Amino acid sequence: MNAAQHVEVLRVPCSGPGDLRAVQALIEAGSLVPAEIVAVMGKTEGNGCVNDHTRDFASTAWCHLLAPHLACTPAAVAARVALVMSGGTEGVLSPHFTVYTRRRLAATGAAGAAKRLVVGIAHTRDFLPEELGRAAQVQATAAAVQAALQDAGIASRDDVHFVQVKCPLLTAAKVQDALSRGAAPATHDAYESMGWSRGASALGVAVALGEVAEAAVSDAAVLHDWSLHSGRASASAGIELEHNVVIVLGEAVGATSPYRIAHTVMQDAVDAASVRRLLREAFDLDPDRDAAAVQRRLVNLLAKAEASPDGRVRGERHTMLGDSDIHATRHARAAVGAVLASVVGHTALYVSGGAEHQGPAGGGPVAAIVRVA
Repeated sequence: MNAAQHVEVLRVPCSGPGDLRAVQALIEAGSLVPAEIVAVMGKTEGNGCVNDHTRDFASTAWCHLLAPHLACTPAAVAARVALVMSGGTEGVLSPHFTVYTRRRLAATGAAGAAKRLVVGIAHTRDFLPEELGRAAQVQATAAAVQAALQDAGIASRDDVHFVQVKCPLLTAAKVQDALSRGAAPATHDAYESMGWSRGASALGVAVALGEVAEAAVSDAAVLHDWSLHSGRASASAGIELEHNVVIVLGEAVGATSPYRIAHTVMQDAVDAASVRRLLREAFDLDPDRDAAAVQRRLVNLLAKAEASPDGRVRGERHTMLGDSDIHATRHARAAVGAVLASVVGHTALYVSGGAEHQGPAGGGPVAAIVRVA
């Protein structure tokens, strides 16, 4: 696919998961063209758990908003636009939508020689319950990532900076369906299945980007071999779909987008230094010396958050894993959201919980989308 494309990125606030008034206003003002929307990444104020229906609510609202503009049914919108809704805005995190539009450009001499932001999307097939958390999901995700790279026009895997995957989870009905056919699901627990699905999806990204050898990934490796991980994968599980949705964000020569993207990996939940270094080295932005420039140019930070599985952060004990009232993923989102907000000075950040095979244990990938100066 021709890499010549023009991508715009809009961060849009909302008062609830179904509130698209600000989006509608942008459409009416001509600032947002529905036919050019290729992906939406939303943060909704649900609990991020199995019963978080704010994700489905938000996706449904987007489908009904865009259907008349795209001259299709609401169900058809989800096949055309990559809708990824991540539940959980604990702490200071603010619910919002990040909207990506894309215009294909004719191959002309007008395209710039510098690398600029591009986006590509793809979908896997629907999964059987027993395939979640297994090598089948890894392989299908890897193939979808490759397809999304082609859709984005990214020539080198080194130019990929963030891969967002939305993946399904198991329900009691799905578990029973598998058992009735003599198949064994990875787990019988719906909440645990979210981690299995995220982990397998992340390993699929790692295989596609050459971060992990395909031969190293087996059913036994998922949620067991923590040496296998991706520094650019972000996976979010939900009840609202049966397949994986993949969004690849990277850079390509020839694109005319007024944005760049770069990534780093937080080594733990309080690793603000890595994010500051990313902003300085990739974009010449110093959050300590010019906070106004950071707030003016930064569109969003995209990050994964996880409670360290060994129960410690920099040698000190944490209690996130043993809290029976609030799950560890909710603690982690709140903690990492506050750390990142303290660096960049705003709270509408895309922080997703549960980082199985996404960065090192207890840490997670972070990408910054920044307007070109």
